Amino acid sequence: MTRNADAPKPRAAVRHGRLRKSNPFATVAKVLAATAAVVGVSGIAVAGVAALDLANSVKPVAHLDNETPGAPPPNIGAIEGGVNLLLVGSDSGDGDAQYGERGENLNDVTILMHISADHSSATVVSFPRDMYVQIGDCANGGNGRDKMNTALMYGGDDGGLACAVSTVEGITGLSIPFAAQIGFNGVISMSNAVGGVPVCITEPLNDAWSGINLDVGTHDLSGASALAFLRSRHGVGDGSDLSRISNQQIFLSSLVRTMKSSETLSDPIKLYSIARAALKNVTLSSSLNNIDTMVSIASALKDIPLDRVAFVQTPTATVDGGVEATSDADLLWSALQSDQAVNLTATGKYVVTDPNAPVTADPAPADPAATADPAATADPAATADPAAPADPTAGGVVDLPDTITGQNAAQNTCTAGRPEGDQ
Repeated sequence: MTRNADAPKPRAAVRHGRLRKSNPFATVAKVLAATAAVVGVSGIAVAGVAALDLANSVKPVAHLDNETPGAPPPNIGAIEGGVNLLLVGSDSGDGDAQYGERGENLNDVTILMHISADHSSATVVSFPRDMYVQIGDCANGGNGRDKMNTALMYGGDDGGLACAVSTVEGITGLSIPFAAQIGFNGVISMSNAVGGVPVCITEPLNDAWSGINLDVGTHDLSGASALAFLRSRHGVGDGSDLSRISNQQIFLSSLVRTMKSSETLSDPIKLYSIARAALKNVTLSSSLNNIDTMVSIASALKDIPLDRVAFVQTPTATVDGGVEATSDADLLWSALQSDQAVNLTATGKYVVTDPNAPVTADPAPADPAATADPAATADPAATADPAAPADPTAGGVVDLPDTITGQNAAQNTCTAGRPEGDQ
């Protein structure tokens, strides 16, 4: 059973499961926000002072099947090895009347973050809500074919996060020990704490369903406007959830650039506000319910170059009633399983490069020992074999085919609104 998350839903029967909520937008923001706490002495001091207050305000934890009970949290500093973290965005409305009667608790947004073991790259994969998948073995059934956004529903009224985790593990072949979930009000609080995220619009974006109304230009979005932008489907691209994912990647890429800006990372008050908002508005897996753990994951992210933070959309093809992953998705899962960085060769269909944006790629530090040898000349006889195809994994980086779209955080991109007459 599936539902349209943009329209009011009938009241559903109460279901019981084994897991509780967590948060997607919030965790991307939260993890990157916590990164700032380890950047300088002032940031660390703020994180330390805030720990007691934040520990008392964090939401209930969720327990995943693959967690290690009683495992001690890491000391503050970069976490050892790689990280797989599932971020889930619920469309339940958290019981807030302003969002109407939402019906079942659906995961309208499902995002997997993979940080490489050497902390040199991060890949953030979005799974379309209408993608048919094999649901994991969950509290309220599951273990069958249904749309991705039903995983929370099958998990029961405790939030269903474990069900979402087991479903994504089955798709990707990865073990996912960390997870978190966020609702509508959490997105509002997080975007306010960040202080706004700049987004570029090339055509007017008006969506009566989500409540967004933006003219052409760059807008700093926070609060309800940020939530409306992230939720907008009818007002962007072709009106599909796939266009919405590209829209969300534009926002998240800008969020990463904002969080890595020197102004943000050097502002201890802003860092504290972000960390506090994250912990107050995110339900975490028990493996994440620790200040040191969050800061250690954030520390693993802080030195990754912007062009090595890739936001990727699972490649899909249209089928009756939804979409399903294509065989090219196996290239993506294989890269993650092999802990390889990915290089995107295509952006979303309705994503436009911002011609006025500054270059934001992290500059590569010069190697003073690397000087050209004036005696070294190219061998004119040494020519490439035209029959030899390029190695897509050269340098440990996998070049993804243009059927897999997305962008990296160094790319300044804009979203194109959809004319109201087409909605």
